[in-house]
Amino acid sequence: MDKIACELAQPWTVSEWLNTPTPLSLESLRGSVIVLHAFQMLCPGCVSHALPQARAVHAAFPHDKVRVIGLHTVFEHHEAMTPVALRAFVYEYRLRFPIGVDQASPDGNPIPVTMRAYDFEGTPSLVVIDRNGGIRLRHFGQMDDLRLGAMIGQLLAEPDD
Repeated sequence: MDKIACELAQPWTVSEWLNTPTPLSLESLRGSVIVLHAFQMLCPGCVSHALPQARAVHAAFPHDKVRVIGLHTVFEHHEAMTPVALRAFVYEYRLRFPIGVDQASPDGNPIPVTMRAYDFEGTPSLVVIDRNGGIRLRHFGQMDDLRLGAMIGQLLAEPDD
């Protein structure tokens, strides 16, 4: 279920950041390949595959070249998945990469702001953004680690603009 796109990535609307001293933005990360993993802490596929994959990518590539960003995007079970619960989850699972909490929709829609902007089908969702801010991959569900690593390698090998 990959969707290759050429559009620029939309800004993230995040209410809180974990594992970073300052809020992050696409603009502040320009020049790096961004691997954005959208997840929910109660999502079995996220816990068993997406978050371990994000942790592995974070460990495998230099942080000045590849930035792994988690996006906790809650579209169900809102009462259970609070920021306090997320902080405990991040601590227990030893997630070290930056994680943003997708902002709740101001209009009461259960789908949070960034999830709607990116048109995610659910979680886990993966978006790979090139060094110029262009979306190069959208993927819903589990993605093979080798395919993701190969894609990151290809993006790193592209000449600078």
